[in-house]
Amino acid sequence: MNYPIVQVGDLALEESGSFKIGPFGSSLKKNELVSSGIPVIAIENVLPNNFVTSYRKFITYKKYQELAQYTVLPGDIVVTTMGTIGRAAVVPEGIGMAIIDSHLFRMRIDKTKVHSPYLCYAINGAPSITNHLEKMSRGAIMDGLNTTILKEGPIALPPLPEQRRIANLLSRADRLCRLRRVGDTLYASLLQSVFLEMFGDPFKHYQEKWKSVPFKEITNRITYGFTSPMSHISHGIPIITAKNVFDGQIDFNNVHFADQKEYDALTLKNKPNKGDILITKDGTIGRCAIVDVDFPICINQSVALIQLNSKIIPKYVFGYLYSRSVREFLEGMKKGVALQHLQISEFAQIPIPIPPLPEQERFAKVVRRVESLRRRQAESARQADGLFQSLLNHSFVEVSQ
Repeated sequence: MNYPIVQVGDLALEESGSFKIGPFGSSLKKNELVSSGIPVIAIENVLPNNFVTSYRKFITYKKYQELAQYTVLPGDIVVTTMGTIGRAAVVPEGIGMAIIDSHLFRMRIDKTKVHSPYLCYAINGAPSITNHLEKMSRGAIMDGLNTTILKEGPIALPPLPEQRRIANLLSRADRLCRLRRVGDTLYASLLQSVFLEMFGDPFKHYQEKWKSVPFKEITNRITYGFTSPMSHISHGIPIITAKNVFDGQIDFNNVHFADQKEYDALTLKNKPNKGDILITKDGTIGRCAIVDVDFPICINQSVALIQLNSKIIPKYVFGYLYSRSVREFLEGMKKGVALQHLQISEFAQIPIPIPPLPEQERFAKVVRRVESLRRRQAESARQADGLFQSLLNHSFVEVSQ
């Protein structure tokens, strides 16, 4: 079916300021923010097709009156212009009084022409718009999204009933994807709860029940990775950095690689083995995972390597490092301002209680079962995401033909 192609800017409500970027710094200074009051919507509130109604910035009612032109209303679309640019969400009903900040673009649309969720899904995934944004910004170092570029984005515009049908179909598929992704959150809370049930709080209870030793006494080595520059080629030996280490898993889908000669020149402290634990020490510290691969990998300085001795089971140590109170303790150990980091020498001294090996193994069995469930959940989520993306592409390719 051939539908008319219009530009996003053609869908604006015919009133002054219907498409508007948020107030610049001179209009809203940091010292004018307060701890409660009228919410200021920011980048973190705008996920693809999902408006998050939890806020960390507020202004007084008096300041709101000065900035009322930046108010959002239910059905408006807000788009990120900084960070991950072009991310869009529909402002929900019941929003109350709120304004956007300088990193967002508000679109107040003519609802007799376009259904808000349809346009939102198009901005987030229609090839005609995403390709346009990529093409127009390619080769330039952009401070943010040029809103003129977004307004010029082409979109096929079927009749409103067809727009609603497409949006409703995508909404159901999107909801399924989100439910699948809840598995990771459940994984975290389940393991932490099981550890607390079996062993108690590491810093409050079970130090009296079992002997505690400095962390370094259960290890053969605690080190961090290489600091010298690497070539970062497209294939070879995976280089694991802090961005690749998540709680309970290592992401190999977004890595650079070292060549064999560079890898061979590294010392053992840069080369984790199966069963070693990796923990992030720079930036977001304390995320940890057990190495569970048979192929060679190496780590850079943002990751610490914990090589355990035979007196302790890795999955118990992972559970300990993953427990809430230990995570909070590690947060309190952070150093630095521009880039926060964990000092290995201090980390090596934190106390860890040592339950009998049978107790550690009992917890390890639980971890293995939960990990199996997590892998199945992750695969299910991957398939759901793939189906959603396929449906998204099909819907907008179809209406653009």
